[in-house]
Amino acid sequence: MKQALLKITGQVQGVFFRSNAQDTAVGLNLKGYAKNLPDASVEVLLQGGEADILKFIDWAKEGPPSSKVENVEISWQDPSELIDPFDTF
Repeated sequence: MKQALLKITGQVQGVFFRSNAQDTAVGLNLKGYAKNLPDASVEVLLQGGEADILKFIDWAKEGPPSSKVENVEISWQDPSELIDPFDTF
């Protein structure tokens, strides 16, 4: 199992980014969360297989049609430092 923390910037709040992120993550069998941050970015924590996380990252670089993603910062975390495993996204 791998874990990655993403910070997505651009026009990503108020455009159903989190809802679409959840649908995409569930479709890839990933666990975690997506939440809005005060700086108008979205934070996404992903837990699952590395290949599936990479597919999510590819999706996040584009986002849903109503968004305009400017940047995706990726922080891979050591599996031994996993935040408590999530049951769902």
